[in-house]
Amino acid sequence: MNGPAGTPITAAQAAFQAADPAIALLDTEGTVVGWTQGAQRLVGYSPAEVVGRSAAVLLSAVEDWAKASAFREQNGAQSHWVGVAELRHRDGRKIDVRLCVSSLAGRDGRAQWVVSATDKATLSAWEMDGSVVESLHTALHRRLPIGVVIRDAQLRCLWANDTQGFKDGIPLQQRLGRRLTEAASSVDAETLEALSHQVLESGIPAINVEYRTFLPTNVHGERMMAASLIRLDDAEGRALGVCVVSFDVTDSRRARERLAILGEASKRIGTTLDAMRTAQELAELAVPLFADYATVDLTESVPLGEEPVAHLGPQGGGIPAFRRAGLASIRQGAPESVFRRGEPVARECPFARVLRSGKSLFEPILDTSPGSRLGQDDPAQAQKFRDHAMHSLMVVPIHARGAVLGMAVFVRTQDRTPFEQEDLLLAEELVSWAALSLDNARRYARERAAALTLQRHLLPQRATGGCAADVAWRYLPADNHYGVGGDWFDVIPLSAARVALVVGDVVGHGINAAAAMGRLRTAVRTLADMDMPPEELLAHLDDLVIRHLAEVDAGPQSPSPSMAGTCLYAVYDPVARCCTISGAGHPPPAIIDPHGGVIFPDLPTGAPLGLGMVPFESVTLELPEGSVLALYTDGLIEDRDHDIDVGIDRLGTALARPGLPLEDLCSSAIDTLPTRAPNDDRTLLLARTRALGPSQVASWELPDDPAVVTRARALATHQLNQWGLKHLAESTQLIVSELVTNAIRHSTGAIGLRLIRHEMLTCEVSDTSDSHPRLRHPRTTDENGRGLLLVSQVSHRWGTRCTPDGKLIWAEQQLTPSP
Repeated sequence: MNGPAGTPITAAQAAFQAADPAIALLDTEGTVVGWTQGAQRLVGYSPAEVVGRSAAVLLSAVEDWAKASAFREQNGAQSHWVGVAELRHRDGRKIDVRLCVSSLAGRDGRAQWVVSATDKATLSAWEMDGSVVESLHTALHRRLPIGVVIRDAQLRCLWANDTQGFKDGIPLQQRLGRRLTEAASSVDAETLEALSHQVLESGIPAINVEYRTFLPTNVHGERMMAASLIRLDDAEGRALGVCVVSFDVTDSRRARERLAILGEASKRIGTTLDAMRTAQELAELAVPLFADYATVDLTESVPLGEEPVAHLGPQGGGIPAFRRAGLASIRQGAPESVFRRGEPVARECPFARVLRSGKSLFEPILDTSPGSRLGQDDPAQAQKFRDHAMHSLMVVPIHARGAVLGMAVFVRTQDRTPFEQEDLLLAEELVSWAALSLDNARRYARERAAALTLQRHLLPQRATGGCAADVAWRYLPADNHYGVGGDWFDVIPLSAARVALVVGDVVGHGINAAAAMGRLRTAVRTLADMDMPPEELLAHLDDLVIRHLAEVDAGPQSPSPSMAGTCLYAVYDPVARCCTISGAGHPPPAIIDPHGGVIFPDLPTGAPLGLGMVPFESVTLELPEGSVLALYTDGLIEDRDHDIDVGIDRLGTALARPGLPLEDLCSSAIDTLPTRAPNDDRTLLLARTRALGPSQVASWELPDDPAVVTRARALATHQLNQWGLKHLAESTQLIVSELVTNAIRHSTGAIGLRLIRHEMLTCEVSDTSDSHPRLRHPRTTDENGRGLLLVSQVSHRWGTRCTPDGKLIWAEQQLTPSP
């Protein structure tokens, strides 16, 4: 519940206002001399009808007046009485009320009486809280936290209860007979007096006017009060004076401020998963809200994501290494700090003992003299405290899940008010809030480091495009609370000097995405070794993902990494100068011609991996030598503030720089990205194409006649002599003989023979058969089956692949003998 200005109202105050107590002044004979609007609303009599008459006319029962008369005669000034009575309303009905009667000294020295009456029916709603009801019934009693002051028409104090003096610090003898501005000199006193004048003139009460206590040097320090001012009227409705009822709202005001600070903490602490940033946010929130200087020191393990040290007991291990992670001061440059932000903190810090006790250190009055504990433990630090007038201190350990994360120090310098227990409670709550964010940041850093390490080991380290292409790449991991993503890329050498370029993106983030990425990359390499066409490779990869997802769905309810994602697979042939591309839900590549023209070719729509919806198709494009093929992931072109077309245009513009070295072009494209932390991985793979000229390729078409084997050997030997590779003639003759013989034996039609000199010597034999040979290990008594075994022994590697007209068998030899 709040007052008109949003001031929190205590239960007693709310009840007091809800009950709308009627207040009257009686002289020594019991005659009414003052009447409030609240009294008129209670019993229906206006001031003109009741002022000057005996209060007995208001009492319904004769015995009530007899009790009141006996009390008046037996008790003098400074007495009070609380009880139940029955009043007579102007319309004749009876009203049960609770009366509170207190005496005050009149101008002639004779006693006068202040009477407060409250309808019991109004109180019934508050009877669930006995303390509230009691406070209503005895509102003027000196032991209760409600202050009451009666002032005359000149606003001179006629009477005040002890509570008022105890709360605002003005003694009764200093208050009586004086106006408030005469008893206390302050802006708040002037404001209250001005409001009292307004109430006297208008008769409209002023409710919940906050003011500070006038003498803050009292034992309780400065307090906040909320006053309600009510006019007292005579029979003609003229103002007799003002009754001021005050409540102490210090605790409620502090609670409001505390909630406001905690609300700020929820918005300003832990905005990122960066431990150093979170520590700085804690320090910046504390200064200047309730401290003039604050530091946050974290153990070295927290920013690194390592496991923090266990809670240090009295006999625990050594104090861990700390680093200053947060620093804030009301002074420019924080001259109070011995250590700068990011610097290691000395382990012999005098406040490190809070880590062993696990309890906060609270020094409202800090002793920094040479003989004090601080002066003895760390004279330099003590001198720093003295130089900057640090007089009040709180040190709060930062713990999470039973582990030590660090400690926070809060100091007051220019604010001369010492810290109080409420400040310590607030600091501990803020540190607890920050500790949760710090622990989350530490755990995120650990998982991120693990995921990056795994991804770094799974991604290619020294990829090369061979003689087919120059390659360059950039991989930027995501920097958000989800962790690194599942982007991956690869450059896979194929037979006949060809190269496969792969870019993919696995659904998800973190360790699971990195693990799934590793599985997909391994699967693609395995399938690529089988020399499958791009569309067929993606089909097999899609089947693998579907099987994996089915296993996950059929397994227990434990989390398992998903392998669903997108992929783009391209094979570039430097002999034919063409590139065959197939995609599975992935953005199309960019192709930059040697003059800087950029296109994003239309590829057949391919569903993401794991859906198994439509067959995959491929497109073959002819690329001039020196063209750049750019493969990337969606993190490079997607931006939550712009359409994807904007990202594609930005990438195309960045890549349209002919003649720029490939590494520089890669860096230039990355530099055009938005500078803020990315929400997804960003991967870019560039390949500048090369071509193998006619001098590096020799090919022949041979009939399927067994006699052609001798000719094939002769053709190959002659070509090797021209290339200066005579040392490979014997092994090449063996390879050609075996492969051509197998082709003649198992197929019909023309046979193709091709030699390619690049980083290897490749020998290819093609035929019209679609049956693939199988390597066998014959026994010594077998007469056949040794051909491929001999080929595998003399070659570096060999394999087969499908062609549009049949199959092709190839074998590679190193140009120079192995050492």
